[in-house]
Order: sequence, then structure tokens, then C-alpha cells
Amino acid sequence: MPEISKHNTPMNPLSDRINSLTTSQTLAMAALARELKAQGKDIISLSLGEPDFNTPDFIKAAAKKAIDENYSTYSPVDGYLELKEAICRKFKRDNNLTYTPAQIVVSTGAKQSLYNIAQVMINPGDEVILPAPYWVSYAEIIKIAGGIPVEVPTSVESDFKITPEQLAHAITPKTKMIWYSSPCNPSGSVYSREELTALSEIILQHDNLYVVSDEIYEHINFSGTFCSIASIPGMFDRTITVNGVAKAFAMTGWRIGYIGAPEVIAKACTKMQGQVTSGANSIAQRATITAVDADPSVLNDMVAAFQRRRDLVVGLIQDIPGMKINVPEGAFYVFPDVSSFFGKTLRGKLIQNADDFSMYLLSEANVATVTGDAFGNPNCIRFSYATSEEVLTEALRRIKEALA
Repeated sequence: MPEISKHNTPMNPLSDRINSLTTSQTLAMAALARELKAQGKDIISLSLGEPDFNTPDFIKAAAKKAIDENYSTYSPVDGYLELKEAICRKFKRDNNLTYTPAQIVVSTGAKQSLYNIAQVMINPGDEVILPAPYWVSYAEIIKIAGGIPVEVPTSVESDFKITPEQLAHAITPKTKMIWYSSPCNPSGSVYSREELTALSEIILQHDNLYVVSDEIYEHINFSGTFCSIASIPGMFDRTITVNGVAKAFAMTGWRIGYIGAPEVIAKACTKMQGQVTSGANSIAQRATITAVDADPSVLNDMVAAFQRRRDLVVGLIQDIPGMKINVPEGAFYVFPDVSSFFGKTLRGKLIQNADDFSMYLLSEANVATVTGDAFGNPNCIRFSYATSEEVLTEALRRIKEALA
């Protein structure tokens, strides 16, 4: 019998697609923090973007009712009609957007909504403009679809917002889309109606240029105003509005996101989803009807708590020499510029970039943050302040001490 060669097994059986895909830096840092905690280290993790509140009781009651009413079969691919109608009411009430149920697609989290959009709209070689910093997964989702992310840099001095001139300069004949979030993850910046109107004037000069407006942090907003770019004249048919219940209603594990879009795009996303996951979780969808129908004032206490934490953290960071920070108007992140530390040696460790700085804080201060490089801005790091004021005060005390 011939000997079977042990060399017949391919060294790497995985596809080029997965080999070229970057691991989510936020999830990687959170995993590392958990690993160190399991080893007995006193780690404070400020890496994950997850509210530390519980899902409101009235939403949990709706989920229990759905279980008792036996919503345990497959849901429609694009979501229950009652939920899509509730989302239409929400868009009209909060954003002055008139969508029909045929323009709504409910997915397993806003991340799947974004993935669907990329798969149905981006061809290989299409360029997608990303105002930087941007959420970590945008670039990778675009690349999986064969698109080319085009970063437009911003800085703490510009409140991490792009200008119309920058946008005009970034657009080429290959530009297909612009993806952005407001309030922004990671910077917390919120675009005003005036700023979005000025950007829209540039967009509307180009045929077939579409915008993905990620509004998942819409209600965690301290600016007093919020503008959906789709509400600006001329932009409704050019915009795919992405939202969900994870952040505002502390429902991260329920995994429900949704889009409002031109019907041809919504139908395409439904077609894609039908081959990948089918409909989202039936119980979570029924609970989401109650969530999106609720008056946003039910969130006031949580938003006020986040604003107090924002003020606390910004004040403590401003007290650390070498860190530069804007005052974020929404979400629950700060994104300080730490580039003044680059090239310096701290406790025997040379800090060459934000990656080094973030790892230094983990090893010397036992505080987990995320490098700004993951968000397209290599001068910054991101902290989440979705934790108690006591924990935040201790974390910043440790950081200040480690940098002294």
C-alpha cells in the first residue's frame, strides 16, 4: 500500500477573501482584556461600545408576550409587516422621512444591514468615501464586496468632520458611495443640518452617487438637534438610512437593525438576506415594535447619564498633559489625539504610534482602549464611557499616572 504523504494537506485551505480580512480591533481588544482578567489582572475595559444599562422593562414584557403568543416560526425575510410599519412611523416622527413598508428591511443587527448594502450596491473597483475616523467595520465590509475605501482625513481641530471642499476633492469617476455615521463612532461628532446641506450640494452634482447614513446613535445625542441627510431636499432617493435598537434601547444582544432605502435597493437587500440568514429573530422583532413605537423621551434618563459621563471624562482628559480632545456631542466615546507622545519613551517603552500607546495603557495602567488606527485616524485612541462614573474616574486616574 503506497505511503500517504503528510505534505498533501494544503498549508492554508482558507480563501484569499478571509485571509485579507482584518479582525475587528474593538473585538480583539475586548477579547484580550477578558483574557487578562481571567489571569487575575485588574483590567478596566473601555474598548467595547455597549451601553451598561438593561433593556427597558416594557420592551422585555413585549418579548415575553411574543413568546406566549407563539411567535416561534420563521419571520418574513425583510421583517414582520407590523414592525416595518412601526419603523415607518418612527422615521416620520423622529426624522421627517416618509418611507413605505416596501422600503424597509429588518436585519440581524445594523452590521448585517451594512453588509447587505455593500453586497447589493458595490462592484469590484467602485470607490466608497469614508470620512475618517469611521466605524471599524466599514472598510472591511466594503473590501469584501470588492470596493475600495477612500479615506478623507479629519482632525480634533476640525471636530472630526469633513468639509464640502474635502468631499469634492475626494470624488472621482469611480466613486459610488459615501458612508458616514452621525453621531459618529468613534469621535462622537454630530453633523448639523447646515453642514449636511453643504455636503449634499456637492453630492447632488454627481449622478448615481449614494450615501449610507448610519444613525444608530441618533438618540444618544447631547446637541439638542439631529438631522437625517435623507431629509435634505434632493437626498431622499440618494440615501440609505441605517438604524437599529442596539444602542438607544440597550438591546445589543437582541440583534435588530433596519434600513430605509429606495425600493429597488430594499428589494435587493431582501434578496441577498434571503440567501444568507433569512428573517431576523422573531421574538426580538416583536419586542422592537414596542421599542420604536415608544416616545424617545423614555430614553432621557439614560442620555442624561451619558452626558454626565461625557463631561466627567472630557474634564479628566483635559487635565492630562499631552492629550488633545474635542467635546463630542453624541454617542458614548471620546477620541483624544495622543500624537504628542509618539517618539517618546515611557517607563522604558518606546511609543511609536497609537497601537503602541494603546498597548502601553493596557500593560501599565491596566486600561483597555482601542487604537485610532482601526478607525482610520492613527493619531488617536478611542475610549468608551459606557460604564459607571466611579470606573471612569479610576480608569483616567490610572492613565494619568501611567503618563506622568
